[in-house]
Amino acid sequence: MKTLPFLVSLFFLFSCFLSLVFSLDDLPMQCLDYQRSSLLQLQHDLYYSPNFTFSSKFELWDVKTDCCWWEGVTCDAFGHVIGLDLSYKNISGSFDSIFDLHHLQHLNLAGNNFNTTLLSYGFDKLPNLTHLNLSSSCFHGQIPVKISFLTRLVSLDLSNQDDCYRIYYHFLDPHNGIYDDDLLPYELQRPLKLENPDFKTLIKNLRNLTELNLDGVDISFHSIKWCKTTSLVLSKLQVLRMSNCGLKGPLCSSLSKLAFLSKLFLGGNPISSLPPNFLEISSRLVSLSLANCGLSGYFPTEILLLPKIQSIDLSANYDLMVEFPEFPSSSALRILSLSGTYFGGKVPESIASEAELRIKELAKSFMPAIFWILCI
Repeated sequence: MKTLPFLVSLFFLFSCFLSLVFSLDDLPMQCLDYQRSSLLQLQHDLYYSPNFTFSSKFELWDVKTDCCWWEGVTCDAFGHVIGLDLSYKNISGSFDSIFDLHHLQHLNLAGNNFNTTLLSYGFDKLPNLTHLNLSSSCFHGQIPVKISFLTRLVSLDLSNQDDCYRIYYHFLDPHNGIYDDDLLPYELQRPLKLENPDFKTLIKNLRNLTELNLDGVDISFHSIKWCKTTSLVLSKLQVLRMSNCGLKGPLCSSLSKLAFLSKLFLGGNPISSLPPNFLEISSRLVSLSLANCGLSGYFPTEILLLPKIQSIDLSANYDLMVEFPEFPSSSALRILSLSGTYFGGKVPESIASEAELRIKELAKSFMPAIFWILCI
């Protein structure tokens, strides 16, 4: 009989513990003082800079309110800042204070005008970071080795730094003309680069990555083994974007080891040819872009018939021939771009008759064409 009161007491204590745990989610978040100080210092060091010109101090946050409720700031139940999103704010200046937010998991500075290098920033001080987005923010120079220390990263986006430099040159042009990319200095065509560390050094510890976007980053230095390195190290990868990176081909057959890869974008690199087992690699793909990759010969027709593929871009491969198969009604393909390629045979009736598909633009057979299959 003595065990019954004991069990009742134990059940009561367990119930209290559960109530305490679940109540944490209901507690109002209150920013910790030192976290607030770091954010205020950050606001002091930043300023609005549309079109690379100083405009005004950055005053996004109301200092009279709790910092956990500030725009772009996310806190956990204990008042630690775990998310900071300052994307597309037209800001410039220093963001050193961010690296005092040691609990940070998500950092997004995309779409800004920093116009600086990344070498002086302490990315290694953010060991909990899982998502880092620095795309289209006018960074240039060497990608720092400290980013390779972020072993918990799931998503890394350093892409398209050249976009804002093109805007900058357009803005400075007194005639408001359009600059030819060939006339721009090489470092402005690909502002970010991987030399020391090289690509292998950057990713060797980032084994948790599921998404990697390096579009426009110069990886031409020691890039011969980029494909094999990616296949061996980034086994969890789902999305790989490395367009216009100066990669050397051909693609390696070991890409088939990326069992979760669903999106592959490699346009603008001299890939030249596909491995014999590319059909095996692409069988899991939803989106594929090999535009302007110097491909020639016949493109494997079977890839157009894969059950999961929804989007294929083969444009600007001027020596590539694509022959249309008879598409089944169950085909998932919705976008097929063949601008600047050759395609043979007549348009299958399955395309023309399929109720949910329509042809937007199609030139004559065997002529360079833009061919889109779009969902109505």
